[in-house]
Amino acid sequence: MTMQTGTINRDGYALCFQIEGEGIPALVIGSSYFYPKTFSENLRKTFQFTFLDHRGFAKTDSETICELKDIVDDIEYCRKKLQLGQITIIGHSGHGYMALEYAKSYPDSVNRVILIGMGTNHSAEGHQAAEQAFADSVCPNRKKHLQKKLEKLPQELSEHPEKKFITFCLSNGARSWYDYTYDATFLWENVHTNNAVMDHLWGEVFRDIDVTKDLEKLDKPVFLALGRYDYLVSPPHMWNSIRHKFQDITLRIFERSGHTPQLEEPELFDQELIHWLEHKK
Repeated sequence: MTMQTGTINRDGYALCFQIEGEGIPALVIGSSYFYPKTFSENLRKTFQFTFLDHRGFAKTDSETICELKDIVDDIEYCRKKLQLGQITIIGHSGHGYMALEYAKSYPDSVNRVILIGMGTNHSAEGHQAAEQAFADSVCPNRKKHLQKKLEKLPQELSEHPEKKFITFCLSNGARSWYDYTYDATFLWENVHTNNAVMDHLWGEVFRDIDVTKDLEKLDKPVFLALGRYDYLVSPPHMWNSIRHKFQDITLRIFERSGHTPQLEEPELFDQELIHWLEHKK
């Protein structure tokens, strides 16, 4: 399969992109280096993926703190620049909030929404629920593994402050993966992060976000994939109180996955997603 790569400059941010695959145009917001490694080759026969950086992963000289609206408008700008037409928008983890907000803001540009490993929000309540789920888990080795990683975290942060976001993610592997010993280092190779952008979005914007706001504007089908062993975000049961507010949402929980089911259970993930696509044409 051919691959196209490039950079789109916007407001002083160099947004890298990578396009590969054939089929349904789909834009994955996040890191153009990280996310291509998480989706199977099989799915590249179904989708033409455009993996696009957002400002938290883009190199820049700007010191301006961006808002969610800036990210959303960047996506639309890049969609037009790349002449992608109507797209399926995909967001994993906190990038799911970006994907969902984009679909609400530019409904004519979207035909479907795919959210993966996304909590209802990053509020204190959500974090407490995730912590409780982890504490309730009967897996002492998982807890010991996490403790050892967290003991090293302060030193690693002081040695490489520019990699704060990446270091945090790697240190919390026991919260993130069904196989709590999984080494995800390779996923972060060549990934650049902007601490100020990440801290603001994850620490403030996503903490206070209300995913149900303006849902009446979203009449496109939503696929929500969650992992049973995801202790990084709020547990799946927290979706029960708000899922009815979506006009069309399909929720699938992957029993041998943590935060990234498309990588942890690729065959089953592909099967469920393709089945959903066939019914949401």
